[in-house]
Amino acid sequence: MQDMEKQESPSVQQDNPAVEAAAAPAAEQAAPAPAAAAEPTLEDKLAAAEAKAAELQDAFLRARAEGENIRRRAQEDIAKAHKFAIEGFAESLLAVKDSLEMALKIENASLESLKEGVDMTLKQLTSAFEKNKLQEVSPQAGDKLDPMKHQAVSAVPAEQEANTVVAVLQKGYMISDRLLRPALVTVAQGK
Repeated sequence: MQDMEKQESPSVQQDNPAVEAAAAPAAEQAAPAPAAAAEPTLEDKLAAAEAKAAELQDAFLRARAEGENIRRRAQEDIAKAHKFAIEGFAESLLAVKDSLEMALKIENASLESLKEGVDMTLKQLTSAFEKNKLQEVSPQAGDKLDPMKHQAVSAVPAEQEANTVVAVLQKGYMISDRLLRPALVTVAQGK
């Protein structure tokens, strides 16, 4: 019977609310101690924040320097493009200049040979224009006046419809889609 009382007494102690209440604070006090040791101190948090701030500042300064380098390189590229934009066109005109100089060196050139030389030089010049996207603007008689490509110098009485091209006084030129010089034309007056 004493054995049963001994067995009952531990279970009575476990069921006793006073014993449980006394054991609970002791367990809580023991548990926070390891958690408090794992939690970083304010100094640790400050050091981590300062390290992160230094890292971000370094990344910012590097990005800013890279942006400045890109801007500087772009400005240099633009300056070079402006400076040497005409290089290809000038290169293609060198052959034309050489041909004209050679024609002037000939002492006793016949009219036939001069005409042939001028024709060949004109072909070289036309080839240089085509290579560099320089196109003629040469409207035909009867074409409608296009104020974006043509400049009417005068209006003359004609059998054509009003504001149509009668004659081309000077060809115009375009570089790609941009007007370099308008064609000078005379147009028909209204009837």
